Amino acid sequence: MGRPVTLFTGQWADLSLADLAKKAASWGYEGLELACWGDHMDVFKAAQDTEYCKGQLAILEENNLKVFAISNHLAGQLVCDPNNDSRSDMFAPADCAGDAEKKRAWAVEAMKNSARAAKNMGLKIVNGFTGSSIWHFIYSFPPVSDQMIDDGFKFFADMWNPILDVYDECGVKFALEVHPTEIAFDIVTARRALEAIGNREAFGFNFDPSHLHWQLVDPVFFLKEFADRIYHVHMKDAALQIDGRSGILGSHLNFGLAGRGWDFRSLGHGGVDFEEIIRALNHIGYTGPLSVEWEDCGMDRVRGAIEACEFVKRVDFSPSTVVFDEAFDK
Repeated sequence: MGRPVTLFTGQWADLSLADLAKKAASWGYEGLELACWGDHMDVFKAAQDTEYCKGQLAILEENNLKVFAISNHLAGQLVCDPNNDSRSDMFAPADCAGDAEKKRAWAVEAMKNSARAAKNMGLKIVNGFTGSSIWHFIYSFPPVSDQMIDDGFKFFADMWNPILDVYDECGVKFALEVHPTEIAFDIVTARRALEAIGNREAFGFNFDPSHLHWQLVDPVFFLKEFADRIYHVHMKDAALQIDGRSGILGSHLNFGLAGRGWDFRSLGHGGVDFEEIIRALNHIGYTGPLSVEWEDCGMDRVRGAIEACEFVKRVDFSPSTVVFDEAFDK
């Protein structure tokens, strides 16, 4: 039996949960990964009000959908981000706008409440971002000292260890989506992030191959490196479009514009080798959901969501329970 195929609702937050659940079920999805924005999941309500949680679950049950995780990327970003420009104002309540530390304090409470909300929903996983105070140091000029990078990982640990204490109390795990602008964006930084927090079990990864692929990091190597820390899986594709003129840094061009060196693509339309990923997931024993995060500026999203669901069901397969040449002994 294949893994459950779910849809991450983050790119559909303009629709009510009731509307999206009905659509997702008709498209063939078996569950939703609820984003903590729009009306899909209010973690401040869910952390305190079990009736609210029952209501959200009832919407899913009415459409024969399950939920395995909630995701709070926006608040998570503000925990370690410098928060020093207007871009992050949109992620927090209006009264936090322009105040870096007020945004951070709100985000810390939001991420703690995400664990409490997950517990009240009967879930074990919260996906999200951590933010990073040192991402803007990615290119070492003006010169960046080793101490500055060390301080960035220490700041991450200082901010997230108290949050993770709440996850431990709730019996919930946090899964970082390894991603540029986060404290961990590739294999080396993911290992360093784990070391910074003492390899505590509450912290693992929401594996998303698209963010590794365009950096020229092999997603399968990531799965092998962190076999015991893959707590959730996003299915998302990306395409490198390097033509001698473009580069992987994106050239300050928005997604979907001609001239970008890479772009996200609907599943099966990019360069990610999903068969090898499925084989690696089988090898490490991952049996959780395969959650479609649909992003493709060049395709209608409804068509893309339907096609992506079909793609995941087609590409997924269970591991063999026998060694094929054992029959020769019969």
